[in-house]
Amino acid sequence: MTQQLPEDIVQLSYEQAREELVSVVNQLETGGASLEQSLKLWERGEALALHCENWLNGVSQRLEQARQRVEDMEDED
Repeated sequence: MTQQLPEDIVQLSYEQAREELVSVVNQLETGGASLEQSLKLWERGEALALHCENWLNGVSQRLEQARQRVEDMEDED
């Protein structure tokens, strides 16, 4: 199942998304928000976490491709 991320989250770099996610977690941990506000924070946090995970998966794939290219070049020698 693929979740559609809000456009404002898609535009964030990994670092920006991670920073906002930390802020969301802090807000949830300190409490004081209404149930509706907490639910919105939770949903935003989930989307931010997914965005960060997607970034890391993309980086992992790029590293694997780079490793494969190096191995292929070594095999040619």
